[in-house]
Amino acid sequence: MLADKVKKITTYIMVKDLFERIQDNKGPLGKWASQAEGYYVFPKLEGELGPRMQFHGKNILNWSLNDYLGLANHPEVRQADTDAAIQFGAAYPMGARMMSGHTTYHEQLENELAEFVMKESAYLLNFGYQGMVSIIDALVTKNDIIVYDVDSHACIIDGVRLHMGKRFTYKHNDLESMEKNLQRATKMAEETGGGILFITEGVFGMRGQQGKLKEIVALKEKYNFRLLVDDAHGFGTLGKTGAGAGEEQGVQDEIDVYFSTFAKSMANIGAFVAADKTVIDYLKYNLRSQMFAKALPMIQTIGSLKRLELLRKSSAIKDKLWENVNALQNGLKEKGFNIGDTNTCITPVYLEGSIPEAMVMVNDLRENYGIFLSIVVYPVIPKGIILLRMIPTASHTLEDIEETLTAFEAIREKLTNGTYKEIAERTTVDVS
Repeated sequence: MLADKVKKITTYIMVKDLFERIQDNKGPLGKWASQAEGYYVFPKLEGELGPRMQFHGKNILNWSLNDYLGLANHPEVRQADTDAAIQFGAAYPMGARMMSGHTTYHEQLENELAEFVMKESAYLLNFGYQGMVSIIDALVTKNDIIVYDVDSHACIIDGVRLHMGKRFTYKHNDLESMEKNLQRATKMAEETGGGILFITEGVFGMRGQQGKLKEIVALKEKYNFRLLVDDAHGFGTLGKTGAGAGEEQGVQDEIDVYFSTFAKSMANIGAFVAADKTVIDYLKYNLRSQMFAKALPMIQTIGSLKRLELLRKSSAIKDKLWENVNALQNGLKEKGFNIGDTNTCITPVYLEGSIPEAMVMVNDLRENYGIFLSIVVYPVIPKGIILLRMIPTASHTLEDIEETLTAFEAIREKLTNGTYKEIAERTTVDVS
């Protein structure tokens, strides 16, 4: 009896504390928390949402707005949000759509979204991230094969992680790699008796390139696969009507499953998936993230109806967006900045430098030039590269752009002449 107790205690002691790893390894981003939190990450932007906000008590020019069309403060949008809140409050409807949370407004928004993106049917999602994860999970079985871009957004990667079958990644936007992996997937699918799901993005959010949808669709002549497109940044910004990257490239009809979020052009919470009615009917009854979640609240649902109405009835908003995009990107190129091969609103600026130099440079931009933007460094991009990522919107002005171009010339000079390196070497920075 005593021996059994000793054995049980010994076994318990030999098991490592689950939290021990957390103490030793805080992750690639978490290791910077002591210096970065509250400033470089988890910053607090305050005041009314717009190009001019407050950061650490100072007025700043905001290039991380994620409000492409400037709808967040549109008077009709603000009124629609307010009226919905007064009529329904934040709680309505209570319950999941399948059980008690289904309304005429949800159906109306789905019908209008489907028509807008030229699909037969659509289904509302509470959040883009969990929606995409759940869509991938619902569409494939262990016998099916997934082929996806190596630079896919985290929501796609996490959805693929749930897949119990085989998956292949292809080099970013590389047609030769796409075809090579489709060949591998075809061979595997023939063995398993499954199908192939090909996943790409309409617009890649970090570098601003469009996915090669036209070329991917052409591969359907040789390979039997279904195409899922995440068009979070294309919806509302690309195409003659704003229906996205598929419309822009003339292949919207060939996208089998179209997905977008409301978090960019619609300046709201929520998302949707659109496809043939048969596919949407299947997803409605198999998307776990929606089946077991409270319905999208009425404020977001009615608010999105108003946003979609404004998007459909006037091209002026999108025209203003592209006036600003072209002014910013052309201005950067004229001044010799490397913005890669972006062909969308997303505007990356590539500079050479270390992580400590990048931190000093961003501090300088915010404190001395009053400019706030996103900074991306290793491990998201290769070592030695600093990516400054800007999201121009319809709300920005040409004066905002000129101010930014002037500031960028100044910080480039400081980066090149070693000013930032010297400051960084005087500052204690954990690079382990």
